Amino acid sequence: MHTLFADSFAALGRLDNITLVMVFHPQYLESFLKTQHYLLQMDGPLPLHYRHYIGIMAAARHQCSYLVNLHVNDFLHVGGDPKWLNGLENAPQKLQNLGELNKVLAHRPWLITKEHIEELLKAEEHSWSLAELIHAVVLLTHYHSLASFTFGCGISPEIHCDGGHTFRPPSVSNYCICDITNGNHSVDEMQVNSAGNISVSDSFFEVEALMEKMRQLQECRDEEEASQEEMASRFEIEKRESMFVFSSDDEEVTPARDVSRHFEDTSYGYKDFSRHGMHVPTFRVQDYCWEDHGYSLVNRLYPDVGQLIDEKFHIAYNLTYNTMAMHKDVDTSMLRRAIWNYIHCMFGIRYDDYDYGEINQLLDRSFKVYIKTVVCTPEKVTKRMYDSFWRQFQHSEKVHVNLLLIEARMQAELLYALRAITRYMT
Repeated sequence: MHTLFADSFAALGRLDNITLVMVFHPQYLESFLKTQHYLLQMDGPLPLHYRHYIGIMAAARHQCSYLVNLHVNDFLHVGGDPKWLNGLENAPQKLQNLGELNKVLAHRPWLITKEHIEELLKAEEHSWSLAELIHAVVLLTHYHSLASFTFGCGISPEIHCDGGHTFRPPSVSNYCICDITNGNHSVDEMQVNSAGNISVSDSFFEVEALMEKMRQLQECRDEEEASQEEMASRFEIEKRESMFVFSSDDEEVTPARDVSRHFEDTSYGYKDFSRHGMHVPTFRVQDYCWEDHGYSLVNRLYPDVGQLIDEKFHIAYNLTYNTMAMHKDVDTSMLRRAIWNYIHCMFGIRYDDYDYGEINQLLDRSFKVYIKTVVCTPEKVTKRMYDSFWRQFQHSEKVHVNLLLIEARMQAELLYALRAITRYMT
């Protein structure tokens, strides 16, 4: 942990709250910091100030002032023009042209086509090269996902920043960083819920019920396998049902001026697939996947980055301590896969070999609301959402969930963008 903190401080000149929360999972944090350092500071197609400005554009799409402010400082530190910070219209036309891809990628990536790619690559004197575009796409997806993590874990600004706090910052967990890292418990955990019952006892039975469902599903897997037709049908049902998962306090969030000036069309946000009769075809991983297609495309045009991202995906997907709340020696692979595949299902991405019937068995409604909000509209995450799922689980386990959410989201966005680039190239 201390080595990671030292490396992070050496690379960034600070020890930010994202690092302090991610260090619950040192193996992942090491991979994350290495990837982010390469994207922002090592040799690559884009100049340094462009990289930070793209980070600002991406974070602003989710009104994440925490990340916007971090990269405003970094942008200025590497010699960026302060005029660009007055609004996207003051940045070079080349960066303005990236606004449409940023918008669609952040909120409705299934709408990305090779025409979006062509517009950027053939914009005459403001055109992007393929290598520059790959670098930009990776940065956009990285910071869209990091905005999800920031809101999902309730990360507050550092002490020296605007809105920073020195004592018990209001965060999703209602803990200050020192409490989280020390494992202190909040008085709230022992409070009586609205029905008059002790929440801790209720949440204990939730864990037991989840463990039992996992055991039953494993037995069913061993006994019989559903047909391909049945598997396809279950995916469509789950995709359709995911459209109706939303929070009761799902209100529009108006972006602050200091954030909204970094992107155009502030009204553009997440929309479910089939609202207003719109149909989006299913994205079959068997036809285009990260391992066989996306990875090699990124590595070819931006060497070593495909490898770094791939390692990060694998660490997040396979990370386990074989624990669930108070239980030890638990195989959590079924639960982790359900979370990952549910996120991809929300984006229309289907795995032919997965039984989507398992998702409804393992993820209850409050958890689905949290997942969908963190992944699709992170600016709307509330402390109540965070508290209402997996009530008996430790904070480190909820941070672990967020790592799965952000990496699954990043991969989904990358799949749509890279497939469009591949189609343009062919």
